[in-house]
Amino acid sequence: MSKNMKNSNIPIITYKDSGVDIDKGNKIVSDIAAITKSTSNKGSIGELGGFGGLFDLKKCGFKDPILVSSTDGVGTKLKLAIKTKTYFNVGIDLVAMCANDVLAQGAKPLFFMDYYATGQLDKSIAIEVIKGIAEGCKQSGCALIGGETAEMPGHYKKNDFDIAGFCVGAVERKNVFNKNAVKTGDCVIGLSSSGIHSNGYSLVRKILETHSINIFEKCEFDKNKSLAEILLKPTLLYTKAFLAANKNNKVKSISHITGGGLIDNPPRSFNENLTLKFDMKNFKLPPLFKWLKNKANISLYELAKTFNCGIGFLIFVEKKDAKIIINDLNKVGYNAFLIGSIIENTSNQNVVFDGWNF
Repeated sequence: MSKNMKNSNIPIITYKDSGVDIDKGNKIVSDIAAITKSTSNKGSIGELGGFGGLFDLKKCGFKDPILVSSTDGVGTKLKLAIKTKTYFNVGIDLVAMCANDVLAQGAKPLFFMDYYATGQLDKSIAIEVIKGIAEGCKQSGCALIGGETAEMPGHYKKNDFDIAGFCVGAVERKNVFNKNAVKTGDCVIGLSSSGIHSNGYSLVRKILETHSINIFEKCEFDKNKSLAEILLKPTLLYTKAFLAANKNNKVKSISHITGGGLIDNPPRSFNENLTLKFDMKNFKLPPLFKWLKNKANISLYELAKTFNCGIGFLIFVEKKDAKIIINDLNKVGYNAFLIGSIIENTSNQNVVFDGWNF
């Protein structure tokens, strides 16, 4: 028998029979070409579908750039997205979690790539997620230059999927943020979050399970919205805030409030000899976070160590610049306010809260 002839006694098993449909994957690449093109910027080169995404840094006008990269996912918020069949917002979340981290180094986001993995490829779901990613790219000013769609039967359940993102930005060497630039007496500006953003959802889901809460019903603290709408609100992108605040290079440092909340994130933005003193006397904890605290029956400290508590971004500036920068931030659509100051570390604590009793 010829080597090229099939053995009639052995069943034919193709890649598609194993659960991987290459043709369907290729069709999705074709369908998202127009979506990715809508995110193009000055540095975008080439078309989708190559072995790597290309980007021309020189066209963006940098003279002596340092590249800054970040990678992240959206965690178990995906479980709620899958349960509610709302996929667009988690695409925005994915970009925000990466792009906001790039901003925290003083860099402007330039391009983004995504990784989408699933047990069985559902074109409608994948397209909706990628549309959300494209929207996040537009809001952050970066180009979606490529990605990977992986069909992995047996590794993921049929309707499950996971997403990861990769963002690269750039900053002129002389303008890279240095946490040692933050000094005693500096002011800290807070920017409101849009909600929980993309951290702490394992606790959120535990609360829902423990109290048998139906997320499709109107929530206790906002009768106009379902709890699902509130919990799946996308992470706010802070690129426009960064550009407005730092237009004259007055920003000293930035903290993106992600996992670890207001306790663990801020100290990454200044040296250990200093303390951020939050002035919480006039800060009103948003109803969503009050609800989470009460349902979980946790301390204010535990809440602040898990969630952003309504403050998604911190900007460190000199006292003389604070008022002008706050005005500039509010002009471009953010809710900015003075939330604290930098003092000497005399208590071996890098973060203290004036007005909150733990």
